[in-house]
Amino acid sequence: MDLSPEDAKLVTLARASRARTQAEHGAAVRDQDGRTYVASTVALPSIRVDALDLAVAMAVSSGATGIEAAALVGEMVPEPVVNGTAVRDVSGHGISVFLADPQGAVVKVKTT
Repeated sequence: MDLSPEDAKLVTLARASRARTQAEHGAAVRDQDGRTYVASTVALPSIRVDALDLAVAMAVSSGATGIEAAALVGEMVPEPVVNGTAVRDVSGHGISVFLADPQGAVVKVKTT
């Protein structure tokens, strides 16, 4: 699948985040100003936050009012994570979420 350079960057950043932390998923989002936010799944005894939700939360806490695109990297992505609910909460419908395997190959594109 051909991605724009900006979208390919999201996949690369998400992949690197996942690899660095050995997490279940890595994610990256690009806000309306072109800034990127990267996160990995957090799985502690007291809290679990998936990477995509965390990346969106980081963007919002930094003042982002919209998400242009997102990428999620992992072995298998459960449907609730794929739905991009947090992305939709911030930006509504029509936002692309690129789903990639651990090697960075995009296997699916979901739209919020």
